[in-house]
Amino acid sequence: MIKEVNGKSPQIGEDCYIAENATIVGDVTMGKQCSVWFNAVIRGDVHYIKMGDKVNVQDGAVIHGTYLKSPTTIGNKVSIGHNAIVHGCTIHDNVLIGMGSIVMDDCVVESNSIIAAGAVLTKGTHVPSGTIFAGMPAKKIKDISEALSEGEVNRIAESYVKYSSWFKE
Repeated sequence: MIKEVNGKSPQIGEDCYIAENATIVGDVTMGKQCSVWFNAVIRGDVHYIKMGDKVNVQDGAVIHGTYLKSPTTIGNKVSIGHNAIVHGCTIHDNVLIGMGSIVMDDCVVESNSIIAAGAVLTKGTHVPSGTIFAGMPAKKIKDISEALSEGEVNRIAESYVKYSSWFKE
């Protein structure tokens, strides 16, 4: 479902895939080659949501913001894992948000970082570039290697561009 709210309609970039039961409403701007998978919700009703290119929002994930306080901004080549919650935060380029993780209001996740599956970033957490955060509440567990960045973060983002092409045929 793609729906206007309060006079604002989602703007979806070129060559994107939106699953039939995904929901995208309101003030949402999406770049090129993005994918929004089954049962995912991107709800731009209370604040804007901006997404770069090659962002994949996997099954059951929710993206939202906080009314008049915290929009959500997502960079390029970001993978948001199954059932993750991304709420009122800033995520820079080349980031993997793991399955079932939660990123709360006013968090900043810098480029080339990984948020581990099940991690909870509490309000205002700052994730430096090139780090891996895990746990509840999430803390830095180590620096990310170049091999892990290319082998996981970049690979997953590019894989989802490929997977989405299977559904566009």
